[in-house]
Amino acid sequence: MAWVVRGEFRKLWIGQLVSASGSAVTTVALPLVAVVTLQASAVQMGALSALSIAPHLVFGLLAGVWVDRWSLRRVLIWTDLGRLVLLGSVPVAAALGWLRIEQLYAVAVLTGVLTLLSDTASQTMLPGLVPCEDLLRANSAALLNYNLASTLGPSAAGLLVQVLTAPFALVVDAASYVVSTVTAYLIREPARPPARSRAEVRLSAGLRVLFGHEMLRPLVVSAGVAAMAGAMGGPLTVLYLVRELHKSPGFVGLTLTTFGAAAVAGTFVATAWCDRVGLGRSYLSGVFLASLSGVALFTGITPVILLGQVFAGLGMSLFGVPQRTLRQSLAPPHLLGQVIASWRTLVIGGQTVGAGLSGVVATGIGIRPTLLIPTAGMLAGLLVAALSPLRGLREVPERARSVTRD
Repeated sequence: MAWVVRGEFRKLWIGQLVSASGSAVTTVALPLVAVVTLQASAVQMGALSALSIAPHLVFGLLAGVWVDRWSLRRVLIWTDLGRLVLLGSVPVAAALGWLRIEQLYAVAVLTGVLTLLSDTASQTMLPGLVPCEDLLRANSAALLNYNLASTLGPSAAGLLVQVLTAPFALVVDAASYVVSTVTAYLIREPARPPARSRAEVRLSAGLRVLFGHEMLRPLVVSAGVAAMAGAMGGPLTVLYLVRELHKSPGFVGLTLTTFGAAAVAGTFVATAWCDRVGLGRSYLSGVFLASLSGVALFTGITPVILLGQVFAGLGMSLFGVPQRTLRQSLAPPHLLGQVIASWRTLVIGGQTVGAGLSGVVATGIGIRPTLLIPTAGMLAGLLVAALSPLRGLREVPERARSVTRD
């Protein structure tokens, strides 16, 4: 994979790797600031978590319109600088004794908006930085960034919080945006189709592309259903392991680390697997493997639980790489930002609904039976894709060139 990380894509990849690692630290450090430094209540913690997600749901469709109209390179630069200032304000306020929970709320919302714009812009820019034949490998490399950060970041965050205290651990994330700003500044932005006039832009354009294409429609429905179902298991896993199986915190950490390590390993084999079985079947096999974690947890057998986490991590990469590549290949270039943003809105929206339902369902029928619902839901999403033309798709399609009527 390393050979594809070259040229202009190398600059984007390095910047995103550094900023993703810093963001993974903030994912742990910001809630710890609220809990340890400000003694936040359960209600305040819930509000902080919700405000971190809200921008993707409220501004998701708008973000696509903005990204398709603005310079992608400038979006990356200004969103990095904005997050540098916002996150840097927390340790400054803490040092001066001015830090309040309202500031954390504002930081959560505003960094969420900037991250939404940055992620949409980077995925929109990626196809223009690599040849079509390298797109699959480039997406594997991009997903590797996320998986590495998600696996190593929380552990690093815990150590930094212990050494520096929670507010000052955020300095690491703020500093990461200095590096990503520099790399974004050095990128030579690829040419793009002319932006459409304001009168021609419709907020629903990305949704129309997703649901109007014979390949993208089953893909987004499948992914949305699977994301909602999978999110039901996330909030319950730790609770189930500790309260019902009486596992130690060390085992909980091992379980999460196993998933992360498998996801990282999956990014190295995803391209070869796609080449061997085709993009469609790689997506199907990835969803199937990811669905097994719920059944594995239900058994309560330690080796089976760990094996389920291996399957889930591998599966996430095996379906994630073709999923990203197909969005970038099949969407009309002038609407790519809106397509990516619409996808994120639907999938993250599904995850939000699933996570919210998990507690209600578990209260009604118990935690253990609820763990089977993610498996059933993900298999339902798998069935949607398996009964569509997506199943027989083998190679990366030519990028859409026609102007989609919207």
